[in-house]
Amino acid sequence: MHPTDLPAQDRGGSIDLLVHGGDVLTVDASGTIVKDGAVAVRDGRIVEVGPADRLRAAYEAADELDARGCLVLPGLINTHTHLAMTLFRGIADDVTLQGFLARVIPAEAEQLSPHTVTAGIRGAIAESVRGGVTTALDMYWFHEAAEAVARDAGWRLLTGPTFMDVPGPPDGRAYADRLGWAAADLAARTPAPGTRPVLFAHSAYTLGPEQLTAISALAREHGALLHIHAAENAGEVEMVTEQHGMRPVELLDSLGVLGPDTLLAHAVDLTDGEIETIARTGTAVAHCPVSNLKLGCGIARVPDLLDAGVTVGLGTDGAVSSNTLDLLGAVKLAALVHKAGGDPTAVGAEQAVRMATIESARALGLGDQLGSLEPGKRADLIVLDLARPHLTPRHDPWSMLAYAAASSDVRDTVVDGRVLMRDRTLETVDEQRALRALQDAATSAAAPSTSEAESSTSGSSDPASTASTSEVASTV
Repeated sequence: MHPTDLPAQDRGGSIDLLVHGGDVLTVDASGTIVKDGAVAVRDGRIVEVGPADRLRAAYEAADELDARGCLVLPGLINTHTHLAMTLFRGIADDVTLQGFLARVIPAEAEQLSPHTVTAGIRGAIAESVRGGVTTALDMYWFHEAAEAVARDAGWRLLTGPTFMDVPGPPDGRAYADRLGWAAADLAARTPAPGTRPVLFAHSAYTLGPEQLTAISALAREHGALLHIHAAENAGEVEMVTEQHGMRPVELLDSLGVLGPDTLLAHAVDLTDGEIETIARTGTAVAHCPVSNLKLGCGIARVPDLLDAGVTVGLGTDGAVSSNTLDLLGAVKLAALVHKAGGDPTAVGAEQAVRMATIESARALGLGDQLGSLEPGKRADLIVLDLARPHLTPRHDPWSMLAYAAASSDVRDTVVDGRVLMRDRTLETVDEQRALRALQDAATSAAAPSTSEAESSTSGSSDPASTASTSEVASTV
């Protein structure tokens, strides 16, 4: 929709917010950039994008953001994360995978509760808002607590029930009770604009074929997005193949789980045939380059996925496997790591930025509501301060964002037309209180010593078994 297509009653008059004076990178299909532009917002949606002088004359705004000397762009969208794992950030670095497991598994089992998840999610929202992330898809325990915190902060969170058929889940709910619980959860929902119902099926090795089929059917019944880890590393692929005679993507396809309402997390270890299957079924992928490298999983075949027409969004994964919720940092890595094969055009700057905005929105099935600055879409946007040595001079905004910008350059963050951060000050989260609560909650989550971690798992050498324990325990 273009401004000239707007109904007469939507053009001009009173609005809630006017962001004006900066260059507006719309991330629309044409890559339109409005120099000295403005974005007009009413009732949580974008009314018009155009020249600042014209919009300032046409609208009377209750609130304004002066973006002169800045870049205005859509809010970033994190398509795969475990937000409350901020509780355990830094407890499992620079150790073997066995050491990683031995540290994270006891911490989750002992520390997770609605109270600690509340502390973890509040800190994660503060970090995300500071980094220009306006929407996240969050797979973790006690999603009800996470939703309550996000709602209070005015932040866009997509979450829902998680399925893992494992003994002693942190929420204490037996698997036999989970399907009915999830059905009731979905039935009680009235999704807010810019969101949709979500179900999380952890993986093809923590859930059996009949369970995956039932979860998929429940998701389809409620129009929910189904999010699942798949092909994260070679160990997972080996284990699923041993269990079912098929690789993860092959198994999911045979069960009818794949499709346009399914989003795969990671999808690192893929064959040519599996890429064709993902493309044929319209399944999307959440690419998490930082986590994939840090855990030694490998480099996802993103250029091949893109060439096949697969929608690829961007994610950070949890703050244990990636140590940060910095999605702009993931943009840079996504633009760089795929060049390692010798092709500097493998994932270009514009493609990487789109992966964190409009392509992430499409991966969530929300491309008509989020991901670009266009009339009719939800008013999620960020203002990037360009008065920085590393952002000067400015020739190409796509290049600047992908290769030079940092999350600390974000000055203002707006979700649904509400200013959550103004001039680098959070307005809807008491940041210092949130950080104190997060530190207090995390203090008791101290991991075993390195020697204890190593000795407790030194007897295991089966990579498939190791990968299973990792995924079951920490949903990394």
